[in-house]
Amino acid sequence: MEIDPATFGQSVYPWLTSTVIPRPIGWASTISAGGVPNLAPFSFFNALSGEPPYLMISVGRRAGAAKDTLANILATNEFVINIVGEHVATHMNLTSGNYAPHVDEFAVSGLTPAPSVKVKPPRVAEASVNMECVLAQAVPLPRSEYTMIIGEVVQFRIADDILDERGRVDPQKLAPVARLGGSSWYTTLGRLFEMQRPP
Repeated sequence: MEIDPATFGQSVYPWLTSTVIPRPIGWASTISAGGVPNLAPFSFFNALSGEPPYLMISVGRRAGAAKDTLANILATNEFVINIVGEHVATHMNLTSGNYAPHVDEFAVSGLTPAPSVKVKPPRVAEASVNMECVLAQAVPLPRSEYTMIIGEVVQFRIADDILDERGRVDPQKLAPVARLGGSSWYTTLGRLFEMQRPP
């Protein structure tokens, strides 16, 4: 199969999202200018830099209008990325619905909004990792309905019970959930193995 996105005649989104897998989920909590909390998962998410720590989520539009997450970040310049573990996967799924801006997804999903340290949006208390971020840059992608949000992490919260004996995150204890292709496919960590990098 050969696909030229310019001439294919349909969206290549299904092929992109079913081959770039697994994709980690950035579960973004934000707050509107009026104070309404919002919580939504994004699988266009990753780390960009270690020093200083930057990460990104890419947020689409819905019917041409900015999704609540994008509108809130642009209005307040703050957000929290929460990591989705297996124990909160069903809650995360509930927050992925198409809700009106006045709806609080914390209430919909039964999750606990907990105060953040350095930003106004709440973190997900049940998540094992929370990263408080300030907006560094918003990049509208050319010819796309997506905007890449780059945030600088200004505060980490990592639950002690997912740390190993060296104080690092144990991936099996974190038990992250990742996105696959299709509308309903997710995965957890499978077989883990190590390889030493060449000198």
